[in-house]
Amino acid sequence: MSKPKIAVIIGSTRATRFGDKPAEWIANIAKARGDFDVEIVDLRDYPMPFFDEAASSLWAPSKNEVALRWQRKVAEFDGYIITAAEYNRGPTAVLKNALDYAYTEWNRKPVTFVGYGGVGGARAVEQLRLHAVELQMVPSRYAVHVTWGDFIQILQQGKKLEDFEHLHQAAETALDDLAWWARVLKEARSEDIQAKQAAE
Repeated sequence: MSKPKIAVIIGSTRATRFGDKPAEWIANIAKARGDFDVEIVDLRDYPMPFFDEAASSLWAPSKNEVALRWQRKVAEFDGYIITAAEYNRGPTAVLKNALDYAYTEWNRKPVTFVGYGGVGGARAVEQLRLHAVELQMVPSRYAVHVTWGDFIQILQQGKKLEDFEHLHQAAETALDDLAWWARVLKEARSEDIQAKQAAE
């Protein structure tokens, strides 16, 4: 079976966002491991309106062309790493909107997070885990949390994410877990497809 294909989704679209830094950092670590194919996916490339469909795509096909393109992109992957900024104790609106614009494309696939801001984006990540469960994803227990102290050193003191050993250790732990779930669930989804084809 081929290596799992993992998307690193940048969960913010602000002009001054921090999200590019953790996305590139975690993508490089994931690529270096050799057990994933990795692609960075930028929500700026999918400018969807706030959800304005007749129903979830689980129940009715989406009409918006960008949403349809987004759904096709999401479907390409076997798992996800999402950068999660924390705004007012929750995730960004644009990220929640992107999650809502797909459904079956997320199903039975693992996800982990790189949170940042406040308490390392922990409250945003906790909410995103709840959303992931509703989308029939498998959210990892492990994530990376770039706390305020680290964040300030990177923004104002010239530090890089690579300079923090505790963040690298957290990334490896999260990726180990993601790799296990991605492999197991990819095989299970493949078996389901084969069983369905055999029954037809």
